[in-house]
Amino acid sequence: METKKPCLNIVMVPWLAHGHISPYLELAKRLSNKNLQIYLCSTPINLSSIKKRVSSKYSQSIKLIELHIPSQPDLPDPSFHTTNGLPLHLNSVLKRAMDMASPNFTEIIKTLNPDIIIYDFNQQWASTAAASIGIPAVQFISTSASIICYFLHKFRRADVDFPCDRPSINLGIYWNRKLEEIINSSSNDRVQSGSGGVHATLSRSCDIMFMKTFGEIEGKYIEYVSELLGQRIVPTGPLVQEPKEGEDNNEIMEWLNKKEKSSTMFVSFGTEYFLSRNEREEIAKGLELSMVNFIWVLRFSLEEKISIEEALPNGFLKRVGDRGLVVEKWAPQARILVHPNVGGFVSHCGWGSTIEAMSFGVPIVAIPMNLDQPVNARLVEEIGVGLEVNRDENGGLSGEEISNFIREVILGDEDGKKIRDKAREMKEKIKSKGEEDIDGVVQELFKLVFKKN
Repeated sequence: METKKPCLNIVMVPWLAHGHISPYLELAKRLSNKNLQIYLCSTPINLSSIKKRVSSKYSQSIKLIELHIPSQPDLPDPSFHTTNGLPLHLNSVLKRAMDMASPNFTEIIKTLNPDIIIYDFNQQWASTAAASIGIPAVQFISTSASIICYFLHKFRRADVDFPCDRPSINLGIYWNRKLEEIINSSSNDRVQSGSGGVHATLSRSCDIMFMKTFGEIEGKYIEYVSELLGQRIVPTGPLVQEPKEGEDNNEIMEWLNKKEKSSTMFVSFGTEYFLSRNEREEIAKGLELSMVNFIWVLRFSLEEKISIEEALPNGFLKRVGDRGLVVEKWAPQARILVHPNVGGFVSHCGWGSTIEAMSFGVPIVAIPMNLDQPVNARLVEEIGVGLEVNRDENGGLSGEEISNFIREVILGDEDGKKIRDKAREMKEKIKSKGEEDIDGVVQELFKLVFKKN
């Protein structure tokens, strides 16, 4: 009779954002399927948001562990201990509060006594805590390899030429300026806290790093990140959440079931970015002009007290009629994208959404908003699974261009067909890999633990 591999006990600690916690949970599920015990550690408000995704199948192998972080004057309540809905200017306060929770985390791992820790780029103290009790720690990066390439090279641009045979990323005037501001801000924050920029956030606690990606789309970027960091990058694969029939919002699915195959655009910009009025107006204009069916998920910050009707151009909902469905706050994204009547995705190109669309074979109309998204959008165009909407020097969008790109992706003949075919081809490539990447991750985890012993 075949015997199971010995079980490892693993503590995971992601950054306090949905775009980080979600891939950590998906990695936890896949590792638990390989007979590994997982303790996922985060603040109570974040754990409550994923609790329902830990089904009875995982109730024994995945345990949610509360990490309490100190209250701050600007973050007086535990409901603020997440980036979801948090004003952007308070993110640095949340980061400091999370850093101050490192002693609490050390006590947690002393109690759990795990074999290994998997931690996020914003939690370098997790590797220090692991070393204090004599266990290994490995970093898991849930962003793309291409954005790591971009930031690493920007930080090192004074002393390292970008090799001509390596991936180059030209983002245009607006995004180059915006990301330069982010880099300078990040650099100043790190200098003030006594660390050294992006190299400090990408740890060298061991000679490997896990990354949510796969070689078929980012092979050259994975290779270059490995070269720049001096660490071997181990891809985890896409880590896409499986769509569930039991998810709420049957109204959306009933509406979608009545549409024709591949006729509908899904429009969503993630859980933590809120469109400006000008962006809403131009996107609404693009959807209206396109004459294509759409589901649009609109979200507003906690500070913006506004209804859907007030947020959209006057008469928009009446003019689009049953061709469009606008919903507030949330929709079952995976379930919508996998639906046969969906033919495209207008997306901010957060990495989770980008990989999800590729895994389900859905072409993308990219409208990046912040952080890694403009680089992800260029990757989408580079591999041929979508189109990126341009911004002018001030960041403005064109409703006419949005309309043209939507129609191209859904209805276009030659170029549109190439994009749709490429998206389907990418889906098959991802599907054919199966568990190959996760098996590689498990192998590396056992190597790290056995090396310690």
